[in-house]
Amino acid sequence: MRLLLVEDDPHLGRFIQKGLQEERYAVDLATDGEEGFYLASVNQYDLVILDIMLPKLDGFGVCRKLRADRKTTPILMLTAREAVEDKVAGLDTGADDYLTKPFAFTELLARVRALLRRGSALPSGRLKVLDLELDPVSHRVWRAGQEIPLTNKEFALLEYLLRNTNHVLTRTAIIEHVWDIHYDSMTNIVDVHIRALRSKIDRTFPPPLIHTVRGVGYVLKTKED
Repeated sequence: MRLLLVEDDPHLGRFIQKGLQEERYAVDLATDGEEGFYLASVNQYDLVILDIMLPKLDGFGVCRKLRADRKTTPILMLTAREAVEDKVAGLDTGADDYLTKPFAFTELLARVRALLRRGSALPSGRLKVLDLELDPVSHRVWRAGQEIPLTNKEFALLEYLLRNTNHVLTRTAIIEHVWDIHYDSMTNIVDVHIRALRSKIDRTFPPPLIHTVRGVGYVLKTKED
């Protein structure tokens, strides 16, 4: 899942970004409302975490403009304001949830997971194809009953493939969901990680699940051809 965090406090922004990245999310960080609105307009995100008190354009304005542009991406608002009127104003502009600062990071994670489940028709529990199983909550993967250790990016890549079984995913689509805005577009980063992932889940466990569609991308198939 790829998230956009719009937060002008540099320390809090880096703390939230790092924590979410450790949970296998790809996270872009914007430090003012105009930058946040631009990134949310030109990129495909699964969730926007939006502070209200922002320079250039406040969170209410960002949310209002995104909804006016028919962007349906779930929005979680963060603010130090506790007044009921402010919460109502945020929800009325199109936000999906509201979290008051200071907050526990575990609560933020729980709200992120809830909004991602709400905004998706995809399964929210364990993902399973044949003898391959992935648990998004505990970040564990098994094949044929054997647990397989994966790096953060390998795990995120496999989860994206599992959530789109039998659908061919282009390299661009994979990059947009698994990597953040700082990836090097001139590298073969997707192919390198696919190769590493195959070596762990396909090499010694027949049948192979990850298949290459030449000139297009990759697909995880639910049954052997």
